[in-house]
Amino acid sequence: MLYIVSTPIGNLKDITLRALEILKEVDLIAAEDTRHTKILLDHYQISTPTTSYFEHNQIQKGEYLLRFLKEEKKVALVTDAGTPGISDPGYALIQLAKRNNIPVTVIPGPTALITALSLSGLPAHNFIFEGFLPVKPIARRKELEKFKNEERTVIFYESPYRILRTLKDIEEVLNDPIVVCAREMTKKFEEVAKAKASELIKKFSLQKPKGEFVLLIHLKDLKD
Repeated sequence: MLYIVSTPIGNLKDITLRALEILKEVDLIAAEDTRHTKILLDHYQISTPTTSYFEHNQIQKGEYLLRFLKEEKKVALVTDAGTPGISDPGYALIQLAKRNNIPVTVIPGPTALITALSLSGLPAHNFIFEGFLPVKPIARRKELEKFKNEERTVIFYESPYRILRTLKDIEEVLNDPIVVCAREMTKKFEEVAKAKASELIKKFSLQKPKGEFVLLIHLKDLKD
């Protein structure tokens, strides 16, 4: 059995009792970063063996985990934060298990995009999640062009290293819309900033951005 186990996006207390039970009882935990996962496991005194499973070893390690699963062993798949398979390499292992008729189940829990959507105050009845925008500027701007007439709330992930460049492209391509930036969610320094893209550029130019960002845009906010 492959267990898709959601883990906290920040606060270590945001884990379900069922997730803790599964992490204790499986034979192996496949983690995006074993060092990061060790913090969680140590906090809850869980001694289950771990192995790394990330973008650059997913083919080789995927085959290893598949053989392990075919021996009727139990594997828990975790990501660094949140729900595996959403904008991380975990989806490849899930696909591999399903193609080989390995039973798969999920232990639901936090995910950054839904947490940010709840915090944003933007319309949540109809939204679209686009993961990370392209790294290259031309490709990123071309992708943003697609949302000029979008009426749903649009959600992106972005790293602190690219946040200023991405906000600049949003300002220019989408006519300086209102953007919600959420970061450090569930942590001590949680911040949700809502302003025009140009104003957020000024803010994060003065205050070095830290932590992974969730960006939310609802273009009708500007029209209304």
